[in-house]
Amino acid sequence: MKRLPSLAPPAFLGLGGLLVLGLVLFGTGSDRTYDAGVLEPMAAEAAEVVEVKALGHGQTFGGVLGRAAVPHAEQQRVLMAFQEQHSPGRLRVGTEFTFRYLRGDDQVRGIDVVVSPDEMVRLERADLGWRSSKLETPTWTDTIVVAGQIDRDLWSAVVLNPDLEAMPRGDRARVIDLMDRVFQWQLDFSRQIQRGDSYRLAFEREVRPDGTMRTGKILAAELVNRDTPLQAIWFDLHGDGEGGYYDAEGESLRRAFLKAPLEYRRISSRFNMNRLHPIHGDRRPHIGVDYAAPTGTPVMATSDGTVTFRGVRGGYGNLVEIRHSRGYLTRYAHLNGFNSSVRQGSRVSQGQVIGYVGMTGTATGPHLHYELHRNGNPVDPLDVDIPSGDPIPSEYMERWKAERDQRFTLLDAATQNRPLRMAEGEGLPGTSADGRSSQDQ
Repeated sequence: MKRLPSLAPPAFLGLGGLLVLGLVLFGTGSDRTYDAGVLEPMAAEAAEVVEVKALGHGQTFGGVLGRAAVPHAEQQRVLMAFQEQHSPGRLRVGTEFTFRYLRGDDQVRGIDVVVSPDEMVRLERADLGWRSSKLETPTWTDTIVVAGQIDRDLWSAVVLNPDLEAMPRGDRARVIDLMDRVFQWQLDFSRQIQRGDSYRLAFEREVRPDGTMRTGKILAAELVNRDTPLQAIWFDLHGDGEGGYYDAEGESLRRAFLKAPLEYRRISSRFNMNRLHPIHGDRRPHIGVDYAAPTGTPVMATSDGTVTFRGVRGGYGNLVEIRHSRGYLTRYAHLNGFNSSVRQGSRVSQGQVIGYVGMTGTATGPHLHYELHRNGNPVDPLDVDIPSGDPIPSEYMERWKAERDQRFTLLDAATQNRPLRMAEGEGLPGTSADGRSSQDQ
């Protein structure tokens, strides 16, 4: 797949400027015409004109070609070239077609079809018909810093933050998901965030021409929860893109187990060695935690491991059992169904979906019964001391400290109300383009 040249915006454009650029490029109408030619000298006419059309309800690719006055005899050749890259039947309502003409010539020279947010098919007139190629949507990379106070909930504090109002609303919600992934081992976002908490973020995003975010990554974050600051710094230990998050001392934020195996509404029953059984009426140990959640809610493996059982087992109903390192074992019971890729003997990774919430076995309502065993003994998943990942090795500590200090500079910019947006290739505040501190020069 070829990649189009990056369309980096001018460095002086703020976050709002990104969306302005997107609106200029794409607009909102279904049929639009633009000049797209050479701007110098100013007296010269544009060499090319583009016309944008959108696929309407009940329309076909051929119908759009007809609206663009492509001769019927030529439409089949265009469709055959397009089919080499993408199926016309998979095009959705609203798909944009950009037709290119030479000024003063009604013959279509080329057609660009946006088949997904990240790909388009380019059709070009050739000597013997039409040729096609698939192109990746051009993007640029920038870094944004923001801070906020949680007055109601985290969603409102981020999505409704006025400093992010120029970002698409859906992208702002994705930032919350990124935060949740960073702090998933330290904090339960659905239960432990409260009013009065605050956050600071520096995140890098890959931006499409329409202003939407293709990918995002948090570079540094601080979340003050109940007056306790939790900090996270991204560090790529080996420079292969497979880095992780560490606290200010270089300790890994990753834990051997997730705090919870699913997104849940409430805990309906806790670990209790003397619980009154809701069905049998006698007292017997409840050696796990019950998470109430709707039927079909995805259930994740809380740690890397090997599946030792997948099937039906007595009162557990549909059960997945996973053996982990260091003598740990987990069970996930009352499932409605299993992930088809999860079988006895298969390897699973932390966060991988293994099944779905149900009410099989002796369950009286939809929930997940989750057990954690250590060296053959059940332990309370909500109270056990889970081992953490490896800290920054000593041989990387000097580089780690330099990057940590740079990232903290970004967070300081957020709280000092200094709007900051850096285009790709710009240095961090207080550094030169090669990353050296201004104090060292």
